[in-house]
Amino acid sequence: MVPDVSTGSDSRGLIAYLFGPGRRDEHTNPHIVAAWDMAGAPDPGRDSAATYSQLARRLDHHVDLRTRELGGKKPPQHVWHCPVRTAPGDRYLTDAEWAEVARRVVHATGIAPDGDERACRWIAVRHADDHIHIMATTVRADGRRPRTHQDGRRAQAECRRIETEFGLRRLKSGDLTAPRTPPGAERAKAERQGQTVTARQWLRERAYAVAAAVHTEADYFTVLQSLGIKVKTRLGPESGDVIGYSLAAPGDTNAAGEPVWYGGSKLAPDLSINRLRERLPHQEGADRPRFPADPAEPWQNAIAAMQAAHTVLDSDDDAAAQAQLPAFGDALYNIASATRGPHRAELRAAASAFNRARRSATRADHQAAHALRQAAKELAYASTEPGGLAIALLFATVHLARAAANWHEQRGHEQQAAAADGAFRHLQAGYQQAAAPVLADLARRAPRAETARRFERELRAALPDHADRILADPSWTALTTTLAQAETAGHNPRRLLAEVGTRRDLDSAERPAEVLNWRITAQPNRRAQAARRRSTVSGTSSMSATPHPPAAPVAIRPEERSRHR
Repeated sequence: MVPDVSTGSDSRGLIAYLFGPGRRDEHTNPHIVAAWDMAGAPDPGRDSAATYSQLARRLDHHVDLRTRELGGKKPPQHVWHCPVRTAPGDRYLTDAEWAEVARRVVHATGIAPDGDERACRWIAVRHADDHIHIMATTVRADGRRPRTHQDGRRAQAECRRIETEFGLRRLKSGDLTAPRTPPGAERAKAERQGQTVTARQWLRERAYAVAAAVHTEADYFTVLQSLGIKVKTRLGPESGDVIGYSLAAPGDTNAAGEPVWYGGSKLAPDLSINRLRERLPHQEGADRPRFPADPAEPWQNAIAAMQAAHTVLDSDDDAAAQAQLPAFGDALYNIASATRGPHRAELRAAASAFNRARRSATRADHQAAHALRQAAKELAYASTEPGGLAIALLFATVHLARAAANWHEQRGHEQQAAAADGAFRHLQAGYQQAAAPVLADLARRAPRAETARRFERELRAALPDHADRILADPSWTALTTTLAQAETAGHNPRRLLAEVGTRRDLDSAERPAEVLNWRITAQPNRRAQAARRRSTVSGTSSMSATPHPPAAPVAIRPEERSRHR
């Protein structure tokens, strides 16, 4: 059961909508199921003599009195509106049951506490099987405003109790950090235009993807405009600094042909200008991604940063852990953009699903996630996808998404835990699609039996407690190929196995050889590193990094520029 509290100032306009045919003639049999006074509330849905204006005057009675006391100045946002909807698949509720729901919600939110004869006037209108609209005017009979602090949170809590008592599907509790759900008008507009998402949702995805890839606030607005998105900034009257911004999707206009603007915070709470500045430097002198001499380095850095983030999520430092989540969300967007192959669709779905898991009521220490955030941005500029390293990175994302789901679940963040779990499932599916052919190829190229037996001896010496399980894993053959490649790259197999085998998850891993395979794949090539150091010392090579990347990140692919319509 989902409540959605909002406020406005037009009583008659809302009444006309509630009792009218709806925007697509979807309203059927509109009528009042509960009110502050059923005898005193005209019902235009059941009484042909009742008019919208009569009902508005009855509801506005105390508002009009207060307006006269204030010398003709109406109290601001005096119309309170709360649709309450059952979840898909829930049973049919009778009018009497919906009336009880309405009375409990207005009591819980402070609009009309039980037994308070001077409470606000309100009505509950039903015009569909699965929801009602509660409408109130927020001036009490004594002229005071009701105590509605955190009314949305209190409405949610009461709906959780109602779900249990009524035998309805129990939804996840929120913490007021969710983005606004597109209203019915936006959804209807998208349907008319043949779009699968609303303009608000389309803009939100592009804004997240761009913020993940760019390095400064100025770059953020520049890249959005390059995608055809209109940008409007709001400047401080004295400082001239940007204090807010709005975006409009290409071709999305109102009836007058003007762009439909959405403020950053209306797209998602962490897309407001202040929240963006916590993650994006305001000035141009900020850290920029390097151009490493080794194209594998950005992928290796990202894997290492995710492993470190996993450690933080297992710690007691909630502020540092919360900071890792938006950085990980950024990484998912950049990995999806830098990836090729059929599994890319799963990675994009994972990035989108994880957005709800980015935010909670826990305040983040964003500096604690600097390494993961920078590694994520370097991926946006990576020029190649270096084979097995990309699969190793996917493997790391699967484990970090599961850790994020566990972290949220342990703290009672139900919506965030569900979102992280959804991302985990998409990442797991994407990993399996991408890894299967690579592991099969490694198995086909397995070294000779003599070499494999030597690696078995090294394994038993390095990891005696895990050796039998690793050897029984079907991925052991692929691991022998990876060990041979690592040996060629300058690693000692026994030391390498001992090093990567001490990390988490090996005890509980269903496929321990697969875990070791990707951990070893992520190790740097020591011979190549030594050769680059010698070349640098002799002065025969250029610098291994350039101070600035291209003007636009590679991760903003051409398909991201497609118009909303």
